[in-house]
Amino acid sequence: MDSNNWLQQIMMLGIGTTSLVADKLKEVSEELVKDGKLNPEQAKSVMDNIVEQLKSEQGNWDVQMQRQMRNMMQDLGVARQSEVDELRGRIDRLERQVRDLENKLWR
Repeated sequence: MDSNNWLQQIMMLGIGTTSLVADKLKEVSEELVKDGKLNPEQAKSVMDNIVEQLKSEQGNWDVQMQRQMRNMMQDLGVARQSEVDELRGRIDRLERQVRDLENKLWR
């Protein structure tokens, strides 16, 4: 299972939900303007404030989701990329040492 793929799908779901909420808010504000309950400037101001708040919350959600994913992966014992890279380097060094020892034995 590609963890990056499903993490990306979860994040896209959050972005899509935010977009749907913004669209619905726009419809509601247009209806309020149409009914005369808000003037267009008020509706725009309210929409701008809500959209900014949604964007801010989306950023917080992304950070929280990434933190939770890191914790979950750590709890599952999944190695971080830096750990994998370190192990690859150690394996490369050991393979070189084995080759060097083999070459010494054949001389």
